[in-house]
Amino acid sequence: MMARYRAAGRCIAALVGLGAGALATAYAGGLPVAPHSIALPSSSRVFPGDGPGAQAANGFCLMCHSYGMVATQPALDKGQWVAEIAKMKDDFKAPIPDAEVQLLASYLADLQAAR
Repeated sequence: MMARYRAAGRCIAALVGLGAGALATAYAGGLPVAPHSIALPSSSRVFPGDGPGAQAANGFCLMCHSYGMVATQPALDKGQWVAEIAKMKDDFKAPIPDAEVQLLASYLADLQAAR
């Protein structure tokens, strides 16, 4: 499994290198390079509640995801949320402490069940 991610990383690095090379060539050739800006969506919504589960979700999930993105996921049970959180930790390197995984999984499963 990790070999696949390493191979993907090499492909991405190669593409980035090609893009940088093309940009350098364009700049050296006198082609104008205009800056661009993008507007990223923002949200002020947070996970409901003031208990430890809500605090953990607001502290860890909102680092990368909006509340709406998490809240509109298909209904998952606690075990499935544990697997999703493990994926975030292991594959995407989310800084979620091991001690918070079960708490987050319970909170997210209960939050979905209440919908």
